[in-house]
Amino acid sequence: MNNLSLHIPKYEELSYRENLLSQKETMSYNASYNLDNKYYHKDTGCLDFPLKEWKSWYKKWINNLPNNYYAYIVKDDKFIGEVNLRYIIEKDWYEMGIVIENNYRGNNYSKKALEMLLQVAFEKYNAKAVHNMFEVDRIAALKLHKDLGFIIISEYDDLIELLLSKEEYFRNNKKGE
Repeated sequence: MNNLSLHIPKYEELSYRENLLSQKETMSYNASYNLDNKYYHKDTGCLDFPLKEWKSWYKKWINNLPNNYYAYIVKDDKFIGEVNLRYIIEKDWYEMGIVIENNYRGNNYSKKALEMLLQVAFEKYNAKAVHNMFEVDRIAALKLHKDLGFIIISEYDDLIELLLSKEEYFRNNKKGE
């Protein structure tokens, strides 16, 4: 697993994101959720990522420090998923996201990818906290977050909110501030 890395995609590599978001098995965790996105398919959880949106999406997400961070997860020179951070000014934290292709799940890649994303958040973006929210029945996701130091800050409407503070991150990683 040491050969896992994060890669900031070039514009011409966005076809991978288009493919990833259209994979029914990969995106099924997202089905039936109420997303406010005109490209969202509630029945499958998939999202369209049409070519006409690439330029504006790329400008918003790539090299937009400190607002957003986006990278592909790479294993043996093959893209296997994505990670992202989005700064929420009202909360003064970063909202995070991680998607691993269905074919690569269950191999502990999400843990390594999340560790690398947290390193970016706290050591490069100087985040005060990283937040995530998902359905309470996603047991593997909950275990992963708790293993990395996230604490549950609320639970409502079958959703769970988790937060990892900068202090807790550095305490867990024994790197000091």
